[in-house]
Amino acid sequence: MDRMAPQDELVFLPLGGSGEIGMNFNAYGFGAPDDRQWIIVDCGVLFGREGNTPGVDLIMPDIRYLAERRDTVLGIIATHAHEDHIGAIAHLWPSLRCPVYATPFTARLITGKLDEAGLASKVQVKEVPVGGSLTLGPFQLDFISITHSILEPNLLAIRTPLGVVAHTGDWKIDPNPMLGEATNEAALERLGNEGVLALVCDSTNALVPGTSGSEAEIRENLAALIATLKGRVAVTGFASNVARLDSIARAAKAAGRRIALVGRSMQKMVSAARETGYLKDFPTVLDESEVADLPAHKVLYLCTGSQGEPRAALARIADNKHPHVQLGAGDSVIFSSRVIPGNELAIAEIQNKLAARGISLLTATDHHVHVSGHPCRDELAQMYRWIRPKLALPVHGEMRHQMAHAELARTLQVPQAMVPENGQMFRLAPGRPELIDEVPSGRIHMDGRVLVAECEGLAKDRRAMAFAGLLVVSLVVDHKGRIAAPPVVLGEGMPEPVEAAVLKAVEDTLDKNKRSDPDDLAENVRRAARRAAHDAWGKKPVTRVLVSEL
Repeated sequence: MDRMAPQDELVFLPLGGSGEIGMNFNAYGFGAPDDRQWIIVDCGVLFGREGNTPGVDLIMPDIRYLAERRDTVLGIIATHAHEDHIGAIAHLWPSLRCPVYATPFTARLITGKLDEAGLASKVQVKEVPVGGSLTLGPFQLDFISITHSILEPNLLAIRTPLGVVAHTGDWKIDPNPMLGEATNEAALERLGNEGVLALVCDSTNALVPGTSGSEAEIRENLAALIATLKGRVAVTGFASNVARLDSIARAAKAAGRRIALVGRSMQKMVSAARETGYLKDFPTVLDESEVADLPAHKVLYLCTGSQGEPRAALARIADNKHPHVQLGAGDSVIFSSRVIPGNELAIAEIQNKLAARGISLLTATDHHVHVSGHPCRDELAQMYRWIRPKLALPVHGEMRHQMAHAELARTLQVPQAMVPENGQMFRLAPGRPELIDEVPSGRIHMDGRVLVAECEGLAKDRRAMAFAGLLVVSLVVDHKGRIAAPPVVLGEGMPEPVEAAVLKAVEDTLDKNKRSDPDDLAENVRRAARRAAHDAWGKKPVTRVLVSEL
């Protein structure tokens, strides 16, 4: 570990994942204010929603502050392989150009994403053994095994000359995780005994009392439930929860059913798990077309699409448009998942389509077929008893979750608790942590194949067009600014009578502006057209005026 100079500081800078669930991106800097070295912990995405960000597939943090200092960025360290922690690496790496570090399962999935992006030969993805260590400049990192809803989640013990930070990533306390390592309680207790400056910790379930529950309960309940079902069975859930996939596959085998993986992410997760030494006893997987020929009571499909994603396998099955999977009366679909806020309508739509065809729906509302991967309040309290930090920094949550987490920390006698927001830089000085700066932050949208800043307003324009359509007025003027041809009005997404009203208003405006500066003319016509549309329809469409000069 590098030596410390008198002016050296340890700072924490979240650029994503604070004030929101997802898009995690946290940076730690060490050194003098004008000579810091940085590490990045996680680099994740949010998924766009048609209602809020139409046409946007992914949302990523604005990392321009670190991109401008990329020569001082020592590496990206992934705590685990969920999309909201690794999904932006392939998109943002060209702005950072640093090595990426992860344990084997996570590294395998990152490499797959880089390969799809054509970057696999350019990015150094360095594997760290499960329970391993890593030194990057002034940072020494220990990977401590914890439990979550994916393989190989890690709490990072980040050691610096100024103290130790414990960064949890996503976690829970599962005494029997069914697959992968259990929480290394002894290592966490040793870390607490060593002395921890700050705990940067998951806040997702900070408002939920009790504990999150164990995958062992779900394995038992799924086996019992699947054994009672007749006809074909489809189970949908989070493909990343490999332990859950294993439980479902075992339940299928016990019930005399053969399994098929339906959806790319299911296939990718099972493949990555097998390649890194997991799922050694996973039953033989059949192709979708092979399973279709079996008797109904011999079939179980593992499907993507538990959140109502329109292009996922379950949506196509619900629309009866899947090429190989058809379900009908007497069949069952198990939703082994929770409803992520914001997805309620999409999930309900798919469930209604399935129910209309006589398919039985079994969900976590009426059957115990899902447990959360995040810590509830009793688990948070246990983590604080192990770690005993001087400072609590709740992240990975909406503001209400972070505030509840901070208040819980105070009741547990943590000396200080501060609620960070994206873009705020904190000095983690022993005994006197403080907010010292605010740097540029925000969101970047992956719009098709192009990265655009959220402030460019494309999503806002599309929402406006979805509500009230697009109105285009075309004008032709001569070199003296006189109208040289009748105006043309084109409306998309609006009733015909509205176009007629707009055309009359445009003609009246042109009569009053026989000769005008083209820019002034365009603005006068635009206002008249929008006003006429509103008077006739009650809505103001997105309006564009094109002026062509002869």
